[in-house]
Amino acid sequence: MIYIISVDLRNPKPIYEQVRDEIKNLIIRGVLEPDEKIPSVREMAQNLAINPNTIQKAYRDLEAQGFVYQVPGKGTFVQSRAPGQNPGKTEQLIAEITDRVRELIYLGVSKEEIKQVLEDL
Repeated sequence: MIYIISVDLRNPKPIYEQVRDEIKNLIIRGVLEPDEKIPSVREMAQNLAINPNTIQKAYRDLEAQGFVYQVPGKGTFVQSRAPGQNPGKTEQLIAEITDRVRELIYLGVSKEEIKQVLEDL
């Protein structure tokens, strides 16, 4: 299956980070399911007209972050979602959310509005 991943060459963010973030977003949104094979480095490089080393770097980052895993000779697959698998990352994200919620409250967004956003997720 082909997934739409866009890369903006004018974006100051490095290309490998754009690719990594696009794939991560597909995984988080559930477009890519656990244990689903993602395109090979070569396929992705050809589809996006990007150097394979750039794609490889994005895949390595995704693996280091626990979003994908490699099976030698088979390819790269989406990691299963396991609660508590990465407590350090969980704590970091909760701290980031806390900071953002405080900022929203400072800007006048009501707690009820913030709760509604969370419930809608």
